[in-house]
Amino acid sequence: MKRAIITVIGKDMKGIIAKVSTLLADNNINIMDITQTTMQDMFTMIMLCDITDMDTEFSALAESLEVLGNSLGLSIRIQHEDIFNSMHRI
Repeated sequence: MKRAIITVIGKDMKGIIAKVSTLLADNNINIMDITQTTMQDMFTMIMLCDITDMDTEFSALAESLEVLGNSLGLSIRIQHEDIFNSMHRI
């Protein structure tokens, strides 16, 4: 199984989870776990996704997420799980 971590940060608004989830579903990506919180008016979310069966190249997915984020005024980033874990190892 190939997995990736998606982070979303920005001003809270309606529909963020729906829009990100729809983009992922359209690319045959399964959300395995999700955590989100709102701190005052700031929204943060981390998703663990199974990208084994995705219908696009990883770089194209990253660009699509960035474009979506820009259209919503959010920062949306994706990393392969192994790179994410290496960056956050103590």
